[in-house]
Amino acid sequence: MAFAIKAEVKDPQAETFSFAAQKTMYGGKHIAEGDTIFVFASENEGGQGLVARGVVTSSEAIPRTPGLERQTPRVSISIHRTALAARRLGRDELKRFKDWNDGRPETELNFKFYRQATDKIVGISGDAAAFLKGFF
Repeated sequence: MAFAIKAEVKDPQAETFSFAAQKTMYGGKHIAEGDTIFVFASENEGGQGLVARGVVTSSEAIPRTPGLERQTPRVSISIHRTALAARRLGRDELKRFKDWNDGRPETELNFKFYRQATDKIVGISGDAAAFLKGFF
């Protein structure tokens, strides 16, 4: 399984990225060392969308807080960048893909990242990963 993260990215051209205590959804909590990940610089934080592809070099689940009934699993990860995006892909390019049942990789990404605007790590399908590889 491949993964994608939408988060604040201070330096989109960095060789490595670190993200602490990131929210996970859609299988994102299963991310592990060695997994492929696509990095999206969050538009909520002034970013431009897809910026890099990389390999997870470390992954650590954050323990749940005792006494809280509903908690979103969180994970801290480090990434080694393997490629920089050559083409733009962000909210503006994905927002027209709104038919949640059409099976398109663009729709999957729009649904997982932009239906709820929060930053997060998500698991993505093989089709979505193949689609994203075309941007490098």
